[in-house]
This record gives sequence, C-alpha cells and structure tokens, in this order.
Amino acid sequence: MNRPLLFIQGGGSAEDYEADKKLVESLQSTLSGAYEVHYPSLPNESAPDLGRIRQIGDAISRIDGELILVGHSLGASMLLKYVSENEIRKKITGIFLLATPFWSGDEAWKEGFKLKENFADQLPGDVPVFLYHCRDDQEVPLAHLTRYREKLPRATFRELASGGHQLNNDLTMVAKDILSLAGSAYF
Repeated sequence: MNRPLLFIQGGGSAEDYEADKKLVESLQSTLSGAYEVHYPSLPNESAPDLGRIRQIGDAISRIDGELILVGHSLGASMLLKYVSENEIRKKITGIFLLATPFWSGDEAWKEGFKLKENFADQLPGDVPVFLYHCRDDQEVPLAHLTRYREKLPRATFRELASGGHQLNNDLTMVAKDILSLAGSAYF
C-alpha cells in the first residue's frame, strides 16, 4: 500500500494550480509510486486566510493513516500555519516547504497569513521539517528563508543556486529527502 502525501498548492487561481501540477508530477515521478500524492484544488475564498485553514483541515481529514505534508509558496506558509495552530490527530512523518513566504508587516490583507510569534514552539517536536528555496526566486526573496532559519533552528534548509520560484519544476531533491525518512533505497 502506498503511503499518502498531501501537496498544497501555491496561490489560488486555476493558473496557480496548473503551474504547481508540474511540481506534483516531478514528485510523483521521482517517488516511483512509493507514495500516493493527493493534490486538491484550493480556490480562493472570501476569508482573511482565503479559506486555506479550513481547506487544509478538510484535505488532511480525507486521508487515512500517517502522511507527509508538502506545500509550495502560499500553500507552504498556510500549511505551516495550520500545523502550528491546530491539533492534528494523524501522524505526520515529515513537512516539506518550498519557496515559503514569511508574512510580516501591518497590512490588513496579510493578517490571515501571518504566523503566531511562538509558531515554532507549537510544531510537533518529533516531525522533521525541510525548507527549500532558490536564490534566484523573484517572487519570494531569499530573505524569507533567512527568517525561517532564525525561527526554526531544528529544521533542515536546502538553499538552491537556481530554479526560480518553481524550482525548475524539479523536485528530485525533495523526493530524495522524503524517501530518506522512510529509509527507502530508491536512489
């Protein structure tokens, strides 16, 4: 039986979903069928968090057993917010965050995205957290990764020389890290 993996898209438009589908396909291909990848479409709703917290909770509740969580961009930041602010009764075996914005500032529209000051203390202590970011990301500057390094000292950080915001649509490195958690010998 394949292990479940939930991938949360960045943005909320149909174009964002299609763009991230290439990331999902790369992950599925590299994982060689070891995981069943769940990739729900999460449209923007008229809520301060665009409906993501409820949508992520719904997606997690539909998956049986322990799972891997992966998010890209807005999806990564909202996944981190969800895990740090909600009780999850399923075993999470790893959290993988790609090109993750660190929301700050006083603009009202950011309030639904911002993490609580103590978010790192609220994450499950036994769950490995990985963050990936390309130095040439034009949408989420590398400075966001620096903020996460300050807040999440126990996390693993993968800073890539190039790949832009979409990591060249190549998640081979992420797949290798996922497989390493399970002790898989696919590579």
